[in-house]
Amino acid sequence: MSLYFKLSSFYFFYFALLGGLAPYWGLYLEDTGFNLIEIAQITSILMVTKVLAPNVWAWVGDHYGKRLELVRYGTLLTLLFFLAFYLHTGFWWYVLVMALFSFFWNAVLPQFEVITLYSLGEKRERYSQVRLWGSIGFVASVVLLGLVFDYISIAYLRDFLLIIIIFIALVSLFSFSQPARTNLRKRGSFVRALKSPLVISFLVINFLLQLSHGPYYTFYSIYMEDLGYGRSTIGILWAVGVIAEVLLFIVMHRLLRRFSLRRIILVSLVLTTIRWLLVGTCSDVLFVVVLAQFIHAASFGAMHAVAIHFVHHNFSSDNQGQGQAIYSSVSFGAGGALGALLSGIIVTDYGSAMAFNLAAIASATALLIAYLGFKDKMPEIST
Repeated sequence: MSLYFKLSSFYFFYFALLGGLAPYWGLYLEDTGFNLIEIAQITSILMVTKVLAPNVWAWVGDHYGKRLELVRYGTLLTLLFFLAFYLHTGFWWYVLVMALFSFFWNAVLPQFEVITLYSLGEKRERYSQVRLWGSIGFVASVVLLGLVFDYISIAYLRDFLLIIIIFIALVSLFSFSQPARTNLRKRGSFVRALKSPLVISFLVINFLLQLSHGPYYTFYSIYMEDLGYGRSTIGILWAVGVIAEVLLFIVMHRLLRRFSLRRIILVSLVLTTIRWLLVGTCSDVLFVVVLAQFIHAASFGAMHAVAIHFVHHNFSSDNQGQGQAIYSSVSFGAGGALGALLSGIIVTDYGSAMAFNLAAIASATALLIAYLGFKDKMPEIST
């Protein structure tokens, strides 16, 4: 069995789970009886655990090796705690279960990212071509579930997610290469890297970027449904964004060789700001909605690919796990959680359109910081 197949399979099922959660979890919670504030609070927990979980497991992985074992234990515990959603439907029960389930689910990916880059060796620029299978898994999940939920109740979402988690656990049993245990004498290099103005700017930019995604990951499906779009159409809209991401990943290794990371970041943030303005002002026009979804290739795809390479170049080999974890926790964790919570308040008081317009301000702020904070030459990817 080829390395490419094994790596790609993990990404496929991991992001297929996200393809069920991101578009439909809010609709599922609404169907279960939770109000908008409760939906935002429960959803934000998925991001909050990204602050703690990746860093705890990254420290263990960097200092003791055993990254593959951490991935396997994490997926098993993800499965076990997800089963608890079947036991009760109260608000505080969902808060507790979401915290436990997402703690282990969020801990897994940064460790697997390190395994992937290590396994690719000198062909690390091919990361995007492995990662694109995660996007394909997301598309397959979001489209199929969207079609299904036009005919059956959204209450069955839990069952579909459970099946996907079982596949994640099974795929984690494949054999993978992993870096050796970290030399503890070099642990100070992680702190030194964090003190770099370039790294600080990078983290602030990604925090603001994911903050701007808060309304999208929490209320986009509800917003589209309120505008009259059917669930199959909503699923296709999510898929359009990820298909654009897939197409970008196919050629991303060429873009990384041709353009500096700084230039890719600046262009991506300009497009992200335009995207949220379009969603906030013109979502009643299908063509504009589709166009905005194509920009997902920039607002997530390009920015994430750049981030993975940035971390690899700015953190030593002994601190790769912690580097990936701090990126994940600051951006998807802290930024995503705050974005979800704020969007719940804004949507309740002022409506979804206002939330997306404010998201544009957040991404524009990230653009300004990128322009001012990346004056120094950023690392380029060698051929």
